[in-house]
Amino acid sequence: MSDERADDPPGEPTDRPADDLTHTDASGEVRMVDVGDKPDTSRRAVARGEIRLTPSTIAAVEADEVGKGDVLATARVGAVQAVKHTWEAIPMCHQIPITNVDTDFAVCDDRIELTVAVETTGKTGCEMEALEGVTTGLNVVWDMVKAAEKDDDGGYPDTRISGVEVVAKEKRALGGDD
Repeated sequence: MSDERADDPPGEPTDRPADDLTHTDASGEVRMVDVGDKPDTSRRAVARGEIRLTPSTIAAVEADEVGKGDVLATARVGAVQAVKHTWEAIPMCHQIPITNVDTDFAVCDDRIELTVAVETTGKTGCEMEALEGVTTGLNVVWDMVKAAEKDDDGGYPDTRISGVEVVAKEKRALGGDD
């Protein structure tokens, strides 16, 4: 187990022990981390993931021929909504002021890739918000195309969401010379 924390720069160990869990108190009870004494900083996190689909489904998405409507527009709205409501879905996650959300879809021959960038100014990072945006956005794609992806037995043998990860994280002190 690494001794890095969500708000530590990647690859830079801290002086905290690896078993020093931030979401439990001394008795082992789950708690929200107190970030009250931390300074406000400008923060940005980027996450990505993909959904694998059949070529015929990809063609239908590109031609805007999916019966439920515009797949990517709907998924974009779902991703942004998920970012804004992350604190309601993940226990012990702080409600943070979201200052910007960017979504980017790449439609490939066999998959749709989604990248979500989230920005905030506050006392804690926004990685969970970016991850929630990606996973919900991809779930919306699945929901929109599931009739086309379903096989004769009602399963989804060619459909899968994978590769969900945080790909970038930035933190910048406020009030400096930018």
